[in-house]
Amino acid sequence: MSALFNVVLPVFLVLGFGYVAVWRRLFSESSVDGVMSFAQNFAVPVLLFQSISQLDLQAEFNLSLLFAFYTGAFISFILGAMGARWMGRPPEDCVAIGFVCLFSNSLLLGVPITQSAYGNEALAGNWTIIAVHSPVIYTFGITVMEFTRSRGQDLSVGRVALRAMKGVIRTPLVIGILAGFIANGLMQAGLELPKGFWDAVGMMARAGLPTALFALGGVLFRYRPEGDGRAIAMCCILSLIVHPGVTFGLGSLLGLDTASMRSAVVTGSMPPGVNAFLFASIYSAGKRVAASSVLVGTTLSVLTISVWLAILP
Repeated sequence: MSALFNVVLPVFLVLGFGYVAVWRRLFSESSVDGVMSFAQNFAVPVLLFQSISQLDLQAEFNLSLLFAFYTGAFISFILGAMGARWMGRPPEDCVAIGFVCLFSNSLLLGVPITQSAYGNEALAGNWTIIAVHSPVIYTFGITVMEFTRSRGQDLSVGRVALRAMKGVIRTPLVIGILAGFIANGLMQAGLELPKGFWDAVGMMARAGLPTALFALGGVLFRYRPEGDGRAIAMCCILSLIVHPGVTFGLGSLLGLDTASMRSAVVTGSMPPGVNAFLFASIYSAGKRVAASSVLVGTTLSVLTISVWLAILP
């Protein structure tokens, strides 16, 4: 119960503040779009840049952690896509619904919850996951969707792959991550950037999570569950139970240390992120399932995350 009130509740209170502000018309939906645009396109990419540029890649890039986390993620994608196909959804919807099960909210919820539960020093594993999260997940999702859509269009494999790569490279989160890797390499080579630069980066980075959480609450107000109950339930089960369960089991088999196990399982237990809905919107596939899964999954995760925190060492 202490985990619920001391760790999970503060994060969801900020999110709920955004939800209530839009619900009571104290903050317009267009304003929420502006705040979310600022957070996702500027503040959060700068936060990623700051974190990855200062990460000790040799010490923290734990392959066992990544294997445990992403095995759970891709199993969830396969089960979600297969389940959607069994429900009679068209191929594009199956990919979009699988992506909902695949893309956990690792940054906007995973980082603040891990930070609240275990402190700043426990975030190294989270940043390791996040460093490859958007590039790997977006590349995979966009590639699968592009190949699915290209059936019968007589497009070459190279043409489809190039189209997918362009979509990934233009993503602000990916740009922030790649820039962080570049800065990390420059500093390892002995190039020191001025203090004023890092002070400005820090100011932007500190704005990232609170603005994103507030805006996420406002965005979720739009996505009321409407039909597709079986698909939404499947997405929530895969995201909140199967993904962290597989990660926990593999982490135990691989002998992950306590800090890595916490980062992997907590991140894996996060609900689908808004990016899952944005992905569905780009391709106009499975949008209602994606939107409702984000809302329902985020609501249910208040309880399921508390259970995972109680299970973890």
